[in-house]
Amino acid sequence: QVQLVESGGGLVQPGGSLRLSCAASGFTLDYYAIGWFRQAPGKEREGVSCISSSDGSTYYADSVKGRFTISRDNAKNTVYLEMNSLKPEDTAVYYCGTTPGRCSGLGYLYDYWGQGTQVTVSS
Repeated sequence: QVQLVESGGGLVQPGGSLRLSCAASGFTLDYYAIGWFRQAPGKEREGVSCISSSDGSTYYADSVKGRFTISRDNAKNTVYLEMNSLKPEDTAVYYCGTTPGRCSGLGYLYDYWGQGTQVTVSS
């Protein structure tokens, strides 16, 4: 059974850090680009970051550049999103998804999705 499971979300104060994980089962992540997206209440899902399958190239939305870091551990079949200097506007449900193509910020190009993990940044 193909499955993606996100974890690591929670409540954190502004300026704090969290590390999200996206673990795959039933297939190998090696051949996929993995994207992190987020959706805040009343807003559309937006692309946050992506890591390619070929050379490990990484991409970030302008709003998170310098604060978030995406990485992958193919041995563990897991992708991570390290989030530092968190802001209240980072509050959202975070999802990981896979695409067999190149990294993209277009959600419809992703074929598998996890169930999401809630990140809340608040004092």
